[in-house]
Amino acid sequence: MRLILLGPPGAGKGTQASGIVEKFKIPHISTGDIFRKNIKEGTQLGIKAKEYMDKGLLVPDELVVEIVKDRLLKEDCKEGFLLDGFPRTVAQAEALDKVLYEYNMKLDKVINIEVDKSILVDRAVGRRICKECGATFHIKFNPSKVEGKCDVCGGELYQRADDNEETVSKRIQVYLDQTKPLIDYYSEKEILSTINGEQPIDKVFEDIVSALGCEK
Repeated sequence: MRLILLGPPGAGKGTQASGIVEKFKIPHISTGDIFRKNIKEGTQLGIKAKEYMDKGLLVPDELVVEIVKDRLLKEDCKEGFLLDGFPRTVAQAEALDKVLYEYNMKLDKVINIEVDKSILVDRAVGRRICKECGATFHIKFNPSKVEGKCDVCGGELYQRADDNEETVSKRIQVYLDQTKPLIDYYSEKEILSTINGEQPIDKVFEDIVSALGCEK
């Protein structure tokens, strides 16, 4: 099963990705994780990527594609993969198509988790994180038993500086604007399935599995 997972910040992609890789026994490929791994290991690709990142520049598409290509050729991707965070643009999607064609691979499905912007803002603004262990809570949807205290370790909960309404709203809008052409691109290829991410987590996962033509 070769999949791409799309969804704005706060749509619950991380939770659904965990369920997908567990069910289908495929690797979860996050471009952010790949960058960090290559940089940590000092690979040629990692060194090149770090040069751009240190200057505060976006890593060019060619390099991102090269890093993803390198990962897709690893042994654990033979039976499939879940791409998360890539592609972000139509240019990257077209480059990915060329890589897959070159190695006789084919995408099975692009899953797009859709959630109304106002709900996404609400989810992010209410998020609270433990300073000690990193556990996350939500003042409305998943509150801690004692306000301001972590249920796991008793540490102090805080709100990220960029989890304010204005910043979150801008962040989500940028994502939506950037991703619209990508959604249209995969929709035209008839491999896009849009899932209602406003449902309970289990129902979202059930719909994803169903869209992949499988039973939960």
